[in-house]
Amino acid sequence: MLIDSFDREVEYLRVSVTQRCNFRCQYCMPEKPFEWTPKENLLSYEEMFSFIKIAIDNGIKKIRITGGEPLVRENLDQFIKMINTYKSDIDLALTTNGYLLKSQVEKLKKAGLNRINISIDSLEKETFWYLTKKNVLQNVLDGIDAAVDAGMIVKLNSVILKDINENEVMSLYEFAKNRGIQIRFIEYMENESAYSNLKTMQSKEILEIISGQQLIQELVAKENSAAKLYVDNSGYTFGIIEPYDDSFCKTCNRIRLSAEGDLIPCLYYEDSQSIKGKTSSKDDMEHILKEVIKNKPEKNRWSHNSTETVNNENISSRAFYFTGG
Repeated sequence: MLIDSFDREVEYLRVSVTQRCNFRCQYCMPEKPFEWTPKENLLSYEEMFSFIKIAIDNGIKKIRITGGEPLVRENLDQFIKMINTYKSDIDLALTTNGYLLKSQVEKLKKAGLNRINISIDSLEKETFWYLTKKNVLQNVLDGIDAAVDAGMIVKLNSVILKDINENEVMSLYEFAKNRGIQIRFIEYMENESAYSNLKTMQSKEILEIISGQQLIQELVAKENSAAKLYVDNSGYTFGIIEPYDDSFCKTCNRIRLSAEGDLIPCLYYEDSQSIKGKTSSKDDMEHILKEVIKNKPEKNRWSHNSTETVNNENISSRAFYFTGG
């Protein structure tokens, strides 16, 4: 069991298998050139798996594969199979933009994956292109349907931005509801890699739009959940993720492993320790794991009302594509 200094049990590991992405979303990495990260800079699947085994043996119960875009890394299904074979009851999930999903969903399911989160911020072709710089909306829609047809547990993630896609809150809501998929609307998180002119659509504003057309009520929050859940009068459940509200930090149970081997205690903070070059030593990896857990901060620093914004201390310098968001 992994317990941090604030008495939180850490049982959730997010693993970024690549920092590469085939999209250039405005709120993530809009100006980063398309490039190949040298293979020698990344942990191999075998090195990642060596650490994951130790993490599982010490109490990690849930693993989410992220990127960048994880499906651009070859043979991802083999990596998933390695984890599933080691512990078949591990809660194993994947976050993807869905572009390559249709062609891979069957082999991912066969490897042991049964839960997928798919990011989609617009159902309008022009807005989708504006946000992602890729004209592939239909590919993503096909990926969503393929995952549902394969029997996957699917959730959708949508970042809502003022003056860009705020008019699509209800169309995204109905799209997910009609497919029996939970959607989570996400407040945009300021970071230095994003375009500076983006404006956050706050959760209360999103809820005002939905409650104008649906009778909704908040559900009792699940422990360790980053999302606040709501239900409408038909019984459909959706979520809101508020990085500016640090209430979920009180029960935060996650750490992150980057593709280059950095073990990160909190999405916001720069603090991390590297396992690169140490994956042949169980003792070294276990020591780093426990040190990172020990140094996990109490909460993030985001706040809508924070005076720290004046000094740009409220804007993360960490590129989220390194850590998987």
